[in-house]
Amino acid sequence: MPELIIPVLFVAVILTAWSITTYNKFVKYKNNIEESWSGIDVALKRRANLIPGLVDVIEGYGKHETSIFKEKTEAYRATSTADRVAGESDISRSLGGLLAQAEAYPDLKASENFLNLQQRLNDIEAEIAQARTRFNRNVGRLNTLVESFPAKIIARKYGFTRQKYLDLELATQNPLPDVEISTSGGQAN
Repeated sequence: MPELIIPVLFVAVILTAWSITTYNKFVKYKNNIEESWSGIDVALKRRANLIPGLVDVIEGYGKHETSIFKEKTEAYRATSTADRVAGESDISRSLGGLLAQAEAYPDLKASENFLNLQQRLNDIEAEIAQARTRFNRNVGRLNTLVESFPAKIIARKYGFTRQKYLDLELATQNPLPDVEISTSGGQAN
């Protein structure tokens, strides 16, 4: 019997150490996701602050659209993450339409103020895209750990669950062009 105590204690210590390490990984990944969302949130707020200036610069759009953008932005600040993402995507589509409308005004497109605001918007949206990538990478790590055996035992015990990837549209995202591929049997020289 005494010869079994040492191996049993060894296994118990290994299992305890593994459990603590796995739990700490879950906490780390959860915190990384929250930190990533914070980066996205800051960039989205910077974009929201830029929108009224951009709208004011575009002739013919004026104050009416500015108030619509402000209402949408304020409405989504106090909602859940999923609602906020949907709302921000709506704002992105509206902003994309606004930028498309600006294309009809050659003088506006040449305006230094408009070009400055558009460049700032591009920079902010690049920040959002990077933060979204970081967020999704952290979600992927957590989801992998949640689904991996034997870590899923710890996940169930402490309530760690799969998280959703963030699919946030950006106003400056351009759709990929349609590409037609010819299936002719000709050979290249």
